[in-house]
Amino acid sequence: MAAISLRNVVKRYGKGRHELQVLHGIDAEVSDREFVVIVGPSGCGKSTLLRMVAGLEEISGGEIAIGGRVVNELEPAERDIAMVFQNYALYPHMSVFDNMAYGLKIRKLPVAEIRARVDKAAAILELGHLLERKPRQLSGGQRQRVAMGRAIVRQPQVFLFDEPLSNLDAKLRAQTRIEIQKLHAELGITSLFVTHDQVEAMTLAQRMIVMNAGRMEQFGTPEEVYHRPASTFVASFIGSPPMNLLKDVPGGRAGALLGVRPEHLDVGDGGWEMRTDTVELLGAERLIYGRVGEEPIIVRVEEDHRVPAAGQVIRVRPRADRLHWFDASSGRRIAA
Repeated sequence: MAAISLRNVVKRYGKGRHELQVLHGIDAEVSDREFVVIVGPSGCGKSTLLRMVAGLEEISGGEIAIGGRVVNELEPAERDIAMVFQNYALYPHMSVFDNMAYGLKIRKLPVAEIRARVDKAAAILELGHLLERKPRQLSGGQRQRVAMGRAIVRQPQVFLFDEPLSNLDAKLRAQTRIEIQKLHAELGITSLFVTHDQVEAMTLAQRMIVMNAGRMEQFGTPEEVYHRPASTFVASFIGSPPMNLLKDVPGGRAGALLGVRPEHLDVGDGGWEMRTDTVELLGAERLIYGRVGEEPIIVRVEEDHRVPAAGQVIRVRPRADRLHWFDASSGRRIAA
């Protein structure tokens, strides 16, 4: 079993009046064989949390357990994890084979076993024809696959991914996301994947931890996070474009914000009067930007919808079964 338990995990830097707390009591239970994505904006503490699981950062408080074993005091090599970094961290003078085999050679595994493990990982990642090449002869996507192959041959209990797709262009990122999904389906190794990209999070995660300013805002499936955001932060961070958060609109509540996603506003008769500012064309859909009273609002419509002119007044109606309510002071979700 390789479940991961995070129990009131805290991280502080400095001491006394110079102390800075960057993680505030993170609690999460990651199941064996589960793929969990940690997502949030830059500086929210997601990479720090991952590095604490890896043993690369000291734990200031709380407890981290892997496979039922508390690892707070264990060195990284003792935790049975393998990490894939953003910058690949390949040895430029070594071949692909030697980069993937290096850790196994250090552990003095038999040559035949090293060859078998590398060949198997190369087959999974379609790297067999590249084993004799040097990293400089590879594309960015191929280098990232070599980095993943190096992690696979370790046969760890846990994979840790620290923004591994950040250096790839959009097309390669999409391709590599699919490869990572296939990899997890085949190997079934418990995985934590850090990203600031909410599209990566939504497409890769079985469950996701949404972080903000060192705190866990929500832990749930992509569907739960998207359709029932726990706070205004989650509502605005997950989804592109973000959820509309409105205070002064007809049907609003005192002390509350009304949330409605752009695709859950219907253009037609009745509803709110909206003055159009501009329209963004996105191939299969259109985004209409405008205002209801003084409130900015975005509406998503299909590509065949008639495009209103700037300054034109249209009417939009929120779907009654798709409304979200949040406390205006705390930002937390409240009952419908």
